[in-house]
Amino acid sequence: MIKSATYVISNPEYKLCPIPDRPEYAFIGRSNVGKSSLINMICNNQKLAKTSSAPGKTQMINHFDVNQGQWYLVDLPGYGFAKVSQTQRKKWEKMIEDYLRQRENLAQVFVLIDSRHSPQKLDLDFVNRLGEWEVPFTLLFTKADKETQQVVSKNVKDFLNKMRATWQFLPAHVVTSVMKQMGRDKILGMIDTLNKEFNEQS
Repeated sequence: MIKSATYVISNPEYKLCPIPDRPEYAFIGRSNVGKSSLINMICNNQKLAKTSSAPGKTQMINHFDVNQGQWYLVDLPGYGFAKVSQTQRKKWEKMIEDYLRQRENLAQVFVLIDSRHSPQKLDLDFVNRLGEWEVPFTLLFTKADKETQQVVSKNVKDFLNKMRATWQFLPAHVVTSVMKQMGRDKILGMIDTLNKEFNEQS
């Protein structure tokens, strides 16, 4: 359960992030996947992450403190078609990769996939990279209320089947809808379990 969530700091590189003294959960997805809205739904705070109709609003590693020091929620820049220069994009990619590979208290990455679309190469490439880097992740299929259940189910199934071609074990996945508050309890349940594991290990 989330009692409080407050913005802490934004950084252009992982070395400047807060002391890694608690578990951390990062949210990332293609630009315009509904990341800020989902973060706000999870935290029950509509003003926490800045939502925008223009993709590419998030440009740094943003830390939010949850339940007064229990864990960090991290909002990462989207990957994909934000209108930025090649140089800027390369900079973002390096920042994200360094953070994902080097941040020692990162307990899980939640990768957001738009459930309205058939599998996109960009998303598949990204999850394959996470696999190569051995970064633990969960797939969150967003905007499930914006399409029929049939279309959403088919797109989720197709995405997992694409992964099956190269993956021996598939990651956990949750279908979400901000409008219907769908998937919230499941995500918080996962975080709760991982928090316990993290605290037992430390």
